[in-house]
Amino acid sequence: MAAGNRKRVIIIGAAGRDFHDFNVLFRDNKDYEVVAFTAAQIPFISNRDYPKELSGKLYPKGIKIYDESELPSLIKRLKADICVMAYSDLPFDAVMTKASLVNSNGADFWLIAPEKAYLKSTKPVIAVCAVRTGCGKSQTSRYIAKMLRGMGLKVVLIRHPMPYGVLKDQIIERFTTLKDLDKYKCTIEEREDYELHIKNGFVLYAGVDYEKILRSAEKEADVIIWDGGNNDASFIRPDLLITVTDPLRAGNELSYYPGRIVAEMADVLLVNKVNSATKEELDKLVGDLRLINKKAKIAYADSIVGVDNPRMVRGKSVLVVEDGPTITHGEMKFGAGTVAAKEFGAKSIVNAKKYAQGTIKETFAKYTRLNDELPAMGYSAKQIRDLQATINLAECDAVVSATPTDLRKIINANKPIVQVSYELSPRDKVLEGAVKAAAKGRPG
Repeated sequence: MAAGNRKRVIIIGAAGRDFHDFNVLFRDNKDYEVVAFTAAQIPFISNRDYPKELSGKLYPKGIKIYDESELPSLIKRLKADICVMAYSDLPFDAVMTKASLVNSNGADFWLIAPEKAYLKSTKPVIAVCAVRTGCGKSQTSRYIAKMLRGMGLKVVLIRHPMPYGVLKDQIIERFTTLKDLDKYKCTIEEREDYELHIKNGFVLYAGVDYEKILRSAEKEADVIIWDGGNNDASFIRPDLLITVTDPLRAGNELSYYPGRIVAEMADVLLVNKVNSATKEELDKLVGDLRLINKKAKIAYADSIVGVDNPRMVRGKSVLVVEDGPTITHGEMKFGAGTVAAKEFGAKSIVNAKKYAQGTIKETFAKYTRLNDELPAMGYSAKQIRDLQATINLAECDAVVSATPTDLRKIINANKPIVQVSYELSPRDKVLEGAVKAAAKGRPG
């Protein structure tokens, strides 16, 4: 297609799926010209460029990233023909609201099937995805990684991207020690998903260009685990797709994008948090799952919560810190920190919102249902300082921290921090059987 006839594209994203879809489908495609990315959901990721080091020969100056709030004017100003939806964990009505906005401003609205953007691996791939943020993907990935290592296999994890910094420095990131978290200037959200894999002794990759990441990982792996983000699909074609589901948000598996898609595609549907759910919640969830996927095996598991210093919880007033995405756009009513505080006998949980400072206060204003739990927001140095100030102002005996990263190594708190752990405990052999078969025989 002649240069003047190329379809003009805006990719609507959140620094993850958007870049991957561009790299695989648009970067070297002369039929399309990507004129902009937009950014949403994650703070401080707009007003950057997708750099020339990543954008390819068709984009020698890179591509500008704008805030999604500018989308209507961008469609008009940049004469966009198509807007591609490329981020995750959105209710269906929010997706169609975006579609209506795009269509009313004169552009087509595209949803790209995961299949179209799959990379193919030479090694067996087990993908762990979920119907919502906060279902328990990482604890599932940790369990599977340990199981495979117990079989004598070399396991490498590839994590869904979170490139929130200088993109040209994040093309391929390889983590083997906790020092690598500092090397790549990881945010708290990145640390939440990387740190425990590293502590468990596994090699983990992340970054921006997943073709390059996959080829590097293949050189040192017998089996690759895709550790997904939000409720997005895998970037790599899986030999086994495990989709984690959450009875505490029963109903969401039918009405969130693209979580329903990965539930419909799953080989194994893992019902997690059985020990925290009611029979009614479990029946609702399993009924929904069977409605949309009759072929998948259903596995059941508990999420077991622990703390590293129970004496600092029992009988104390505590501030609860939770994994940020789980209680912000993941919309969990409560997280593992609250479960741990109650299970280990805290006298009371203080109101976190009362003490919020700076950008943390802005987070509470954006997510108005937040109140008692403090999301571990740390996307910038300032936000980490605001998180520290919020914790230090709180009138309590201790902090119960359920962010998987160890806040004691990041902030200087004026009160003790108790670390919460949560691990997967399967109730049956379904998950184990499927994983072992995939590692040995590459089913599907």
